[in-house]
Amino acid sequence: MAIKFGAAGNSDSFYEQGNKSSLKMPAWLAEMGLTAYEYQCSRGVRIKEDFARRLGEEARANNITLSIHAPYYINLSTEDPQIKEKTKGHILKSLRAALWMGATTVVLHPGGTGKDREASYRRAKSTLAEVLKEAAEEGLGHIKVAPETMGKVNQMGSLDEILDLCTVADNVVPCVDFGHLHAVTQGSLTDKESFAGVLDKISAVLGEQALKNLHIHFSPIEFTKGGEKKHRTTLETDFGPHFTPLAELIIERNMEPVIICESSGRQAEDALVYKRIYDEIKRKR
Repeated sequence: MAIKFGAAGNSDSFYEQGNKSSLKMPAWLAEMGLTAYEYQCSRGVRIKEDFARRLGEEARANNITLSIHAPYYINLSTEDPQIKEKTKGHILKSLRAALWMGATTVVLHPGGTGKDREASYRRAKSTLAEVLKEAAEEGLGHIKVAPETMGKVNQMGSLDEILDLCTVADNVVPCVDFGHLHAVTQGSLTDKESFAGVLDKISAVLGEQALKNLHIHFSPIEFTKGGEKKHRTTLETDFGPHFTPLAELIIERNMEPVIICESSGRQAEDALVYKRIYDEIKRKR
């Protein structure tokens, strides 16, 4: 598997060009030179089976790797039995949609920290194990589930928490959002050494294969003391993190990640910016 660059959802320009259906996204992305698409179920899994299967066909025809972003409503750490069951339902629905379209990975936000972060984390880990068992019994155990590193201090999803969640089952992998990590650490990802520290930790906990095939989110982020405030774009040069140090490390460590851009309204265009940075560094070497 070669490195893949793609978009989270549909860029503003996709609609400005007269497109209306996400079924056209795989061909649209391929024409730009991109090879990945993260379908957004962030407001709920409303996609129908027929549509999902047709999207999968379009993706395969255009050499586009698919992933899904599960609903934001997921809260693995909840103490409320009803919210817990709804959370499990959101995950299972996302996995079913992934099966229909042939998506490799379902990305999810772990939830809140509550008053006791450690206790909340234990609940999150337990709930994840429960829903993964149900998913396996339903024949969905081959689809990767990717808890995402989060950008706000009061959210579950530090790098350490995400890496530990990935020990729950073989099909749990990290979604490392470098913009979120940059925001929650008050702008720490400024050079190659700081990015290398993240990659080293992933490798130490999960092994070289997990690092090689990493699922990455990348976009510029505006942040406050509480962490993430807003996703920005590469046109707004005051906001980090910048992609060049990570691109250099990806090449040096022979990584083959999927890199999904979540820039605000320019996710496909900025994914192409990142791809060009990567291609230029690789060409010079």
